[in-house]
Amino acid sequence: MSATLTLMRDIAAAPDRVFNAWLDPAQARRFLFATPDGEMLACDIDARVGGVALIVERRGDREAHHHLRFEEIDRPHRLVFQFRACMAGQTDQGEWTRVTIAIAPTDNGSRLTLTHEGVWTDYEKQTRQGWTMILGNLADTVENSND
Repeated sequence: MSATLTLMRDIAAAPDRVFNAWLDPAQARRFLFATPDGEMLACDIDARVGGVALIVERRGDREAHHHLRFEEIDRPHRLVFQFRACMAGQTDQGEWTRVTIAIAPTDNGSRLTLTHEGVWTDYEKQTRQGWTMILGNLADTVENSND
């Protein structure tokens, strides 16, 4: 069985700044799938509909591979991508799921709503924790940077 997760985060930055961070490798490598003890090895993003992204982070002695396929890019309001993740060397590359990022202006910046469809219910809690960390890192990246 699968679940749909929805998370919201207010960010003190303009919608275009928040949106662009998802597609700019220099910014994305600072928040997208970055963990406190990991080392970012690659953040390659082909930011177009039909384009793909690969974000690779070393976590201990293993590499976590995060794959994205962009379905919709409606700057600066909406970003939709297929997503799957696996550890390097796994024979099971994981199933594709869908992530939608919606960004709306607020008086203080932006409200980001992330919807992740197709999450296995056994992984719902850790997936929610992961996205919560990512959105916190995103806020730090765009609120405290001049990029």
